Amino acid sequence: MCLAIPMQVIEVDGGMARVEQEGVTRKVRVDFIPDLQPGDYVLIHAGIAIERVNAEEAAETLRLIKEIVDAIP
Repeated sequence: MCLAIPMQVIEVDGGMARVEQEGVTRKVRVDFIPDLQPGDYVLIHAGIAIERVNAEEAAETLRLIKEIVDAIP
């Protein structure tokens, strides 16, 4: 199973961006997302931004992931 995690863009530098989620920051490739700006949300899979999402979609996805993790004994 593959999972993409929503993260917020902090800064963009060419084909790379620094993204953050709950205090965790990563540098990721953003070549597939044109006109990316700080504040945007993207889905990250294997170190690559694969899709831009709005803040509501990001929050709902994170809520669902947390619900699944919390259900694991």
